[in-house]
Amino acid sequence: MMRRLAAGVAAAALGATMVATAASPALADPDPDWVGGNTSLQFDANPEPAWRGKPITLEGKLSVQCDEDYISGFVSVHHADYCKDNERWHRLGWKRLVVLFQADGSGRWEHVETIKTSRRGYFHTRVPAYTSGTFRVVFEGSRYLAPSEAKDWVKVVGRH
Repeated sequence: MMRRLAAGVAAAALGATMVATAASPALADPDPDWVGGNTSLQFDANPEPAWRGKPITLEGKLSVQCDEDYISGFVSVHHADYCKDNERWHRLGWKRLVVLFQADGSGRWEHVETIKTSRRGYFHTRVPAYTSGTFRVVFEGSRYLAPSEAKDWVKVVGRH
């Protein structure tokens, strides 16, 4: 009973419509073979080329397919109202992303920062440029969302 109440309160807070029944996907045990909503991570590191010692802006957005139902915590969102007919993707807010960097010639990924998406699914951070290499942003997935990642190579030029 308390789970139904919590699910209803969370749905109301998010403006989502939810029917609290025993068969509700938010309250039912998930199928262990079900992976979850198909996610997409778009990412860009700029400027390109970057000047050594100057900041690089890392930005992008995390989305899930609108034509697929997905579940986040206690709230089940089915064909969300704010996914318009011509939009196939819904942006995912407040999700954790890990930013990694691999310098050219290195076989090792180094942790740069852990960030969260904004409420509209966008993310943005700035890091200093030291050497050319590849930035990688990873969404590790969650109970009902599949993982995704994106990479961007940046050339660093000049002395500082």
